Amino acid sequence: MIELKNVCKVFKDQTVIDQVSVKFEDNKIYGIVGHNGCGKTVILKMISGLLKPTTGQVIVNGVRIGIDRDFPESLGMIIETPGFIPYLSGYKNLKNISAIKGICTPEKIKDTIRLVGLDPDSKKAVAKYSLGMRQRLGIAQAIMEEPEILILDEPMNGLDKKGVEEIRGILLSYKQTGRTILLCSHNPDDIKILCDQVYRVENKKLIEEGGNA
Repeated sequence: MIELKNVCKVFKDQTVIDQVSVKFEDNKIYGIVGHNGCGKTVILKMISGLLKPTTGQVIVNGVRIGIDRDFPESLGMIIETPGFIPYLSGYKNLKNISAIKGICTPEKIKDTIRLVGLDPDSKKAVAKYSLGMRQRLGIAQAIMEEPEILILDEPMNGLDKKGVEEIRGILLSYKQTGRTILLCSHNPDDIKILCDQVYRVENKKLIEEGGNA
Protein backbone atom coordinates (compact mmCIF):
# COMPACT_ATOMS: atom_id res chain seq x y z
CA MET A 1 0.00 0.00 0.00
CA ILE A 2 1.07 3.57 -0.75
CA GLU A 3 0.03 6.31 1.65
CA LEU A 4 0.55 10.06 1.56
CA LYS A 5 0.05 11.80 4.92
CA ASN A 6 -0.46 15.58 4.88
CA VAL A 7 2.08 15.95 2.08
CA CYS A 8 3.14 19.41 0.94
CA LYS A 9 5.72 20.35 -1.67
CA VAL A 10 7.12 23.85 -1.90
CA PHE A 11 9.61 25.07 -4.51
CA LYS A 12 11.23 28.29 -3.27
CA ASP A 13 8.14 30.29 -2.26
CA GLN A 14 5.62 28.44 -4.44
CA THR A 15 3.43 25.71 -2.95
CA VAL A 16 2.68 23.09 -5.61
CA ILE A 17 1.05 20.38 -3.48
CA ASP A 18 -0.71 21.28 -0.23
CA GLN A 19 -1.82 18.92 2.57
CA VAL A 20 -2.52 15.86 0.40
CA SER A 21 -3.55 12.66 2.20
CA VAL A 22 -4.50 9.55 0.23
CA LYS A 23 -4.09 5.76 0.18
CA PHE A 24 -3.46 3.63 -2.90
CA GLU A 25 -4.17 -0.08 -2.49
CA ASP A 26 -2.87 -3.20 -4.22
CA ASN A 27 -4.52 -4.75 -7.28
CA LYS A 28 -5.78 -1.44 -8.64
CA ILE A 29 -4.91 1.09 -11.33
CA TYR A 30 -5.23 4.68 -10.19
CA GLY A 31 -5.53 7.54 -12.63
CA ILE A 32 -4.14 10.95 -11.74
CA VAL A 33 -5.37 13.71 -14.03
CA GLY A 34 -5.14 17.49 -14.27
CA HIS A 35 -3.84 20.28 -16.47
CA ASN A 36 -0.15 20.68 -17.35
CA GLY A 37 1.85 22.03 -14.44
CA CYS A 38 -0.76 21.22 -11.79
CA GLY A 39 1.57 18.92 -9.83
CA LYS A 40 0.78 15.41 -11.10
CA THR A 41 4.40 14.56 -11.86
CA VAL A 42 5.51 16.09 -8.55
CA ILE A 43 3.27 13.60 -6.71
CA LEU A 44 4.66 10.69 -8.73
CA LYS A 45 8.23 11.82 -8.06
CA MET A 46 7.61 12.06 -4.31
CA ILE A 47 6.17 8.54 -4.24
CA SER A 48 9.13 7.22 -6.25
CA GLY A 49 11.68 8.96 -4.01
CA LEU A 50 12.94 11.35 -6.69
CA LEU A 51 11.63 14.31 -4.68
CA LYS A 52 11.21 14.70 -0.93
CA PRO A 53 8.07 16.28 0.50
CA THR A 54 8.60 19.64 2.14
CA THR A 55 6.33 18.43 4.94
CA GLY A 56 4.33 15.27 5.49
CA GLN A 57 5.19 11.64 4.81
CA VAL A 58 5.16 9.23 1.87
CA ILE A 59 4.83 5.65 3.14
CA VAL A 60 5.17 2.57 0.94
CA ASN A 61 4.45 -0.80 2.56
CA GLY A 62 5.12 0.69 5.98
CA VAL A 63 8.42 2.30 4.97
CA ARG A 64 8.82 6.10 5.01
CA ILE A 65 10.36 7.14 1.71
CA GLY A 66 13.14 9.67 2.12
CA ILE A 67 13.46 8.79 5.82
CA ASP A 68 13.74 5.02 6.28
CA ARG A 69 15.00 4.50 2.74
CA ASP A 70 15.54 6.67 -0.32
CA PHE A 71 13.38 4.74 -2.79
CA PRO A 72 10.60 2.15 -2.64
CA GLU A 73 12.05 -1.35 -2.67
CA SER A 74 10.03 -2.72 -5.58
CA LEU A 75 9.23 0.00 -8.11
CA GLY A 76 9.12 0.34 -11.88
CA MET A 77 8.48 3.69 -13.48
CA ILE A 78 8.30 5.89 -16.52
CA ILE A 79 8.55 9.54 -15.56
CA GLU A 80 9.24 11.93 -18.42
CA THR A 81 11.15 10.57 -21.44
CA PRO A 82 12.85 7.19 -20.82
CA GLY A 83 16.63 7.60 -20.93
CA PHE A 84 18.82 5.00 -22.63
CA ILE A 85 22.38 4.76 -23.92
CA PRO A 86 21.78 5.74 -27.56
CA TYR A 87 24.45 3.62 -29.27
CA LEU A 88 23.38 0.35 -27.59
CA SER A 89 20.56 -1.95 -28.64
CA GLY A 90 17.37 -2.20 -26.61
CA TYR A 91 18.41 -5.55 -25.14
CA LYS A 92 21.87 -4.31 -24.13
CA ASN A 93 20.34 -1.25 -22.50
CA LEU A 94 18.00 -3.34 -20.38
CA LYS A 95 20.73 -5.86 -19.59
CA ASN A 96 22.92 -3.04 -18.22
CA ILE A 97 20.05 -1.67 -16.14
CA SER A 98 19.15 -5.12 -14.81
CA ALA A 99 22.72 -5.61 -13.56
CA ILE A 100 22.04 -3.09 -10.78
CA LYS A 101 19.80 -5.50 -8.87
CA GLY A 102 20.83 -8.72 -10.61
CA ILE A 103 17.41 -10.34 -10.33
CA CYS A 104 16.50 -10.46 -14.03
CA THR A 105 17.84 -13.25 -16.25
CA PRO A 106 18.77 -12.61 -19.90
CA GLU A 107 15.81 -14.74 -21.00
CA LYS A 108 13.45 -12.75 -18.77
CA ILE A 109 14.70 -9.52 -20.35
CA LYS A 110 14.13 -10.94 -23.83
CA ASP A 111 10.65 -12.19 -22.93
CA THR A 112 9.71 -8.75 -21.63
CA ILE A 113 11.01 -7.04 -24.77
CA ARG A 114 8.90 -9.44 -26.85
CA LEU A 115 5.89 -8.75 -24.63
CA VAL A 116 5.96 -5.04 -25.49
CA GLY A 117 6.23 -5.76 -29.20
CA LEU A 118 9.96 -5.34 -29.85
CA ASP A 119 12.60 -7.76 -31.13
CA PRO A 120 15.14 -8.61 -28.40
CA ASP A 121 17.63 -9.89 -31.00
CA SER A 122 17.64 -6.67 -33.03
CA LYS A 123 21.02 -4.96 -33.18
CA LYS A 124 19.45 -1.58 -33.96
CA ALA A 125 20.78 1.17 -31.70
CA VAL A 126 18.22 2.94 -29.54
CA ALA A 127 19.27 6.19 -31.24
CA LYS A 128 17.53 4.88 -34.36
CA TYR A 129 14.33 3.93 -32.53
CA SER A 130 11.12 5.81 -33.21
CA LEU A 131 9.44 7.58 -30.29
CA GLY A 132 6.96 4.71 -30.02
CA MET A 133 9.73 2.11 -29.93
CA ARG A 134 11.54 4.02 -27.19
CA GLN A 135 8.30 4.16 -25.22
CA ARG A 136 7.79 0.40 -25.59
CA LEU A 137 11.35 -0.15 -24.37
CA GLY A 138 10.68 2.15 -21.42
CA ILE A 139 7.65 0.08 -20.47
CA ALA A 140 9.75 -3.09 -20.77
CA GLN A 141 12.31 -1.55 -18.42
CA ALA A 142 9.58 -0.63 -15.93
CA ILE A 143 8.06 -4.12 -15.75
CA MET A 144 10.96 -6.51 -16.42
CA GLU A 145 11.75 -7.05 -12.72
CA GLU A 146 8.04 -7.50 -11.91
CA PRO A 147 7.88 -4.69 -9.35
CA GLU A 148 5.03 -4.38 -6.87
CA ILE A 149 4.42 -0.75 -7.90
CA LEU A 150 4.32 0.80 -11.37
CA ILE A 151 4.40 4.58 -11.74
CA LEU A 152 3.66 5.63 -15.31
CA ASP A 153 3.62 9.24 -16.53
CA GLU A 154 2.06 9.37 -20.03
CA PRO A 155 3.06 5.76 -20.88
CA MET A 156 1.25 5.81 -24.25
CA ASN A 157 3.28 8.75 -25.55
CA GLY A 158 4.30 8.16 -29.17
CA LEU A 159 2.38 4.89 -29.58
CA ASP A 160 0.05 4.26 -32.51
CA LYS A 161 -3.47 2.90 -32.00
CA LYS A 162 -2.34 -0.73 -32.10
CA GLY A 163 0.48 -0.02 -29.66
CA VAL A 164 -1.87 1.73 -27.25
CA GLU A 165 -4.23 -1.25 -27.26
CA GLU A 166 -1.34 -3.66 -26.68
CA ILE A 167 0.09 -1.70 -23.76
CA ARG A 168 -3.35 -1.28 -22.20
CA GLY A 169 -3.73 -5.06 -22.30
CA ILE A 170 -0.34 -5.54 -20.64
CA LEU A 171 -1.20 -3.12 -17.84
CA LEU A 172 -4.60 -4.69 -17.17
CA SER A 173 -2.98 -8.14 -16.99
CA TYR A 174 -0.25 -6.79 -14.72
CA LYS A 175 -2.83 -5.37 -12.32
CA GLN A 176 -4.37 -8.83 -11.95
CA THR A 177 -1.12 -10.09 -10.39
CA GLY A 178 -1.80 -7.89 -7.35
CA ARG A 179 0.27 -4.86 -8.32
CA THR A 180 -0.46 -1.18 -7.72
CA ILE A 181 -0.30 1.07 -10.78
CA LEU A 182 -0.38 4.87 -10.76
CA LEU A 183 -1.07 6.35 -14.17
CA CYS A 184 -1.00 9.90 -15.49
CA SER A 185 -2.49 10.40 -18.95
CA HIS A 186 -4.04 13.21 -20.94
CA ASN A 187 -5.99 10.63 -22.96
CA PRO A 188 -9.43 10.23 -21.36
CA ASP A 189 -9.78 6.79 -22.96
CA ASP A 190 -6.70 5.54 -21.10
CA ILE A 191 -8.25 6.72 -17.83
CA LYS A 192 -11.69 5.28 -18.62
CA ILE A 193 -10.46 1.89 -19.82
CA LEU A 194 -7.64 1.30 -17.34
CA CYS A 195 -8.39 2.99 -14.05
CA ASP A 196 -10.34 1.65 -11.08
CA GLN A 197 -10.14 4.99 -9.30
CA VAL A 198 -9.44 8.50 -10.56
CA TYR A 199 -8.04 11.54 -8.76
CA ARG A 200 -7.69 15.08 -10.08
CA VAL A 201 -4.94 17.47 -9.02
CA GLU A 202 -6.63 20.84 -8.66
CA ASN A 203 -5.78 23.91 -6.59
CA LYS A 204 -2.81 22.04 -5.06
CA LYS A 205 -5.09 19.27 -3.75
CA LEU A 206 -5.78 15.69 -4.82
CA ILE A 207 -9.53 15.31 -5.33
CA GLU A 208 -11.25 11.97 -5.75
CA GLU A 209 -13.35 11.89 -8.91
CA GLY A 210 -14.71 8.37 -8.86
CA GLY A 211 -13.86 5.09 -10.52
CA ASN A 212 -14.69 2.56 -13.17
CA ALA A 213 -14.64 -0.55 -10.95
